[in-house]
Amino acid sequence: MLKEQREEGTLWTPSKVVQRLGKEINNPESVYYWCYKNNIPVFSPALTDGSIGDMIYFHSYKNQGLVLDIVEDIRRMNSQAVYAQNTGMIILGGGLVKHHICNANLMRNGADFAVFVNTAQEFDGSDSGARPDEAKSWGKIKKDANPVKVYAEATLVFPLIVAETFARYFYSDIKQQSPTINQ
Repeated sequence: MLKEQREEGTLWTPSKVVQRLGKEINNPESVYYWCYKNNIPVFSPALTDGSIGDMIYFHSYKNQGLVLDIVEDIRRMNSQAVYAQNTGMIILGGGLVKHHICNANLMRNGADFAVFVNTAQEFDGSDSGARPDEAKSWGKIKKDANPVKVYAEATLVFPLIVAETFARYFYSDIKQQSPTINQ
């Protein structure tokens, strides 16, 4: 990446780093692989928090100069929200990611749909624990929307939500198109 930045003038952003990881992983079991294959951006405002940040830090001792432009990502994500006809948020967990996505929707006067899945409670004043009505009061969710907060551990509940919504409709459409598929 540093070589591409120096030789080709590539401007790296956290979403472009994640896209490159999806390409290099080249594994159909990876969510990032499919995001790369379908050109779906993955915005990661805290990319340097954790192992990737540690590797960038260690690499910088012998090879200084890699620049990650977070401003381009925030402009891209906010612009996608602003110019979208409708937006929806499915937020698994909370903290920085929840705040980032909700703020992008604030720029368009609120998301049309919202589902928050986390175990955080409201009493400690954290953003993670904030209920959807708090997001409505800031204009992060439209006033006429019917958001939902599911108090549960996201890795347990999200697969069930997908199975009962997106997957159910996907497979019912396939069955209608091909009567030879087993019921």
